[in-house]
Amino acid sequence: MNLKLVLAATFASVLFFSCHHNVVTGKKSMTLIPESDLIVMSESEYVKFLNEHPPLPASDPNVILVRTCGEKIQKAVESYYAQKNASKQLNGFNWEFNVVNENVVNAWCMPGGKVVVYTGLLPVTETEAGLAIVMGHEIAHAVARHGNQRMSQGMMIQFGGAVLSTAVSQKPAETQYLFNQAYGITTGLGALSYSRKHETEADKMGLIFAAMAGYDPEVAIEFWQRMAKSGGQSPPQFLSTHPSSETRIRDLQAFMPEAKKYYKPY
Repeated sequence: MNLKLVLAATFASVLFFSCHHNVVTGKKSMTLIPESDLIVMSESEYVKFLNEHPPLPASDPNVILVRTCGEKIQKAVESYYAQKNASKQLNGFNWEFNVVNENVVNAWCMPGGKVVVYTGLLPVTETEAGLAIVMGHEIAHAVARHGNQRMSQGMMIQFGGAVLSTAVSQKPAETQYLFNQAYGITTGLGALSYSRKHETEADKMGLIFAAMAGYDPEVAIEFWQRMAKSGGQSPPQFLSTHPSSETRIRDLQAFMPEAKKYYKPY
């Protein structure tokens, strides 16, 4: 058989067996890196990040707020995936919620539920419900494996035809850099931008999770309007990878009736 045909068939096979099924949208996407590998990587990268950026203590009011909100979103996510018979997609998740006292308008979630919220974001979220919109959105990116998709694309570009598992083991520095870019740990500087598709998915999934957690999803409209204004002439770093626009708000408004179906205030 022609070598090119063999390579093409092999590559097609890899793509077929490396698809992630999004339980919310029903769509499939390419994820070439085993999520279990990324969760292991996130464990060490999260510890490294917190060593370099010491988090606020558990007694701090901001930490109490973030962890209270985060745990509600966590339970909503777990409940949603259980209802969809997809709990195995959350295997390996060991949730953590920390707050870093830096004037950065940002938040992110690594694989396995490793979350960081910067204090600079809290004046924009204003309320626990506003915070829930952000945390639902960021956690949605993680459970939908959007970072895995971005990192897979980055590795394909950087390493060419090299076997990805080999690249991970033999090029740890390059892999770590792509990981930090893919999950926004660079606080927006040089991060790999999410596509419009990813943003729309995270917006919709985040609204569902926030609503299931008991937060009014309507709060999302006001939050994103504040985000659009919060940076003045220079948009906040959060928006460097999370574009806010009239289109996004219209999309949220159009999806709101669906999100409201999940809303049961406590």
